[in-house]
Amino acid sequence: MADGRYRIPRDGQNDYSVEQARTRREFLKEHTGAELTQTGEYTIDPGQLPGNIENFIGIVQMPVGVAGPLEINGEHANGRFYVPLATTEGTLVASYSRGMRVINECGGVKTTVVEQFMQRAPAFIFDDAREARDFGQWLEDHFTEVKAAAEETTSIGKLIHLEQWSVSKTRYVRFNYTTGDAAGQNMVGKATLAACEWIKANYPEKCEYLLSGNMDTDKKHSHLNMLHSRGKRVIAEVTLKCDVMKKLMKVDTWMMARSSVLANMGAMLAGASYNGPHSANGIASLFIATGQDEANVVESHAGLLSHELQPNGDLYLSVTLPSLIVATYGGGTGLPTQRECLELLGCYGKGKANKLAEIVAATVLAGDISLACAVITGHWVSSHDKFGRNK
Repeated sequence: MADGRYRIPRDGQNDYSVEQARTRREFLKEHTGAELTQTGEYTIDPGQLPGNIENFIGIVQMPVGVAGPLEINGEHANGRFYVPLATTEGTLVASYSRGMRVINECGGVKTTVVEQFMQRAPAFIFDDAREARDFGQWLEDHFTEVKAAAEETTSIGKLIHLEQWSVSKTRYVRFNYTTGDAAGQNMVGKATLAACEWIKANYPEKCEYLLSGNMDTDKKHSHLNMLHSRGKRVIAEVTLKCDVMKKLMKVDTWMMARSSVLANMGAMLAGASYNGPHSANGIASLFIATGQDEANVVESHAGLLSHELQPNGDLYLSVTLPSLIVATYGGGTGLPTQRECLELLGCYGKGKANKLAEIVAATVLAGDISLACAVITGHWVSSHDKFGRNK
């Protein structure tokens, strides 16, 4: 039997209170010696936290800087934006601001959300491959009923289509939903469970399933997500003017195009999930600031940086993020500081998720421009030495 002395204190009546958080910190001090003084200093009401955290003990404070302004010409994000970035990496905010200035001088960045889905991918198991194949046809024939069963669980989620693969005697099925302004992982999990139960009850033969056969690749990068979007497929584009690049960045666009070719080859050789300089930096910093699920950085950072040198010497540059998972409603977005950062962007609440996605993609492009130029000019190491080290 486990020794009760080592059990983390919980209060079955009110576990989200200042007093209960203090009780747990005192328990941890007794068992580990850690004071947790700063962790216990916060302004958030613990009563707001059910559904976001368990065994609450305090708040880890993260520095937030603002980069910008950034001119975006999007279908959802249109205008001038100041972008909050939560990070402990020196030079990061300054670098993104530098890239944003270049974009602004070149007329702003164009952003487009191309498509958006969220998946759950159960595996249906049969006695042999023929049964699995026949089930796939039955599923297509009964899609309308499956869709109705799934959508009974949600007022927002819509089942759009199914993708299917047979392996051995198993049929893997990827259920593709739209989820409004929520990221939707839990939403589609609940909906797919209802759909699978309907299938099991109505399929004329024996039907066994596992709710996730791991082809949804939840919180994991996969090449499948590069092809079939998980989250939002969003593209940010800019044409870098040759004279602006020389004036502001001391970089010739021909040299930048050449370095992009070398970087593409290196990324391909390494099997990297992104061929640009550092998409994860901007995405992670924005995710932390705005209350996104930080684990989704692993899916969201994958993408493609494309370039084309124009006859006049200007350089077309674009970032495609095929699986950007963001939300402006639900999850951590309603917590006080995260909500403030979303409000700074005009992105809090319903009807704003595509706007946030466009801002994220535009920010990634700005960061890539800045870092690429720093590498080309040899300022990458010196800037970190000057601004990125604690004195």
